[in-house]
Amino acid sequence: MSFISTTALAFSMSADAFAVSIAKGAAIKKPRWREALRIGAIFGMVEAITPIIGWCMGLAASKYIEAIDHWFAFVILGAVGGKLVWESFHTEEEAQAKPNRHGLAMLVFTAVGTSIDAMAVGVTLAFIDANIWLNAAAIGTATFLMATLGIKAGHYLGSKTGKYAELLGGLTLIAIGTHILLSHTGLL
Repeated sequence: MSFISTTALAFSMSADAFAVSIAKGAAIKKPRWREALRIGAIFGMVEAITPIIGWCMGLAASKYIEAIDHWFAFVILGAVGGKLVWESFHTEEEAQAKPNRHGLAMLVFTAVGTSIDAMAVGVTLAFIDANIWLNAAAIGTATFLMATLGIKAGHYLGSKTGKYAELLGGLTLIAIGTHILLSHTGLL
């Protein structure tokens, strides 16, 4: 994968965490840097680990589906991207119905929930023989940055801005999946 693809993937994977962080930041009266860095670190670590887990699962299955792996990459990235696009159109009432707690257990649970798509992408990275360590580090770093900034900016931006981040992240994943399919089938 190219530097641009890795960077786009990393920031696309951080879109969920960014949106959640904006909503959590909006719930805090005046978020401190310490809290923002703590939340960013939790989200970043979980988001870096899950694609490695997915990659291991993908390696186990890749020898059986080599001839059609680009179709799997296209479907998985398209589905994850479609999920992000779909979630970007949810109403504000649904976003506000989530609990406002910031305890460690709730943050880890939320981080795992926002990183399930990164696990699916890890499977895809195994199919296309991408460097998982570089991609996982990029995803974790981007998520750390975006979640930290989301907490700090949430007070000013409110939860609505996070929906645009999810939409952009989803469209980017669909574009990456389409590019993989087109390049592996010789159409690009």
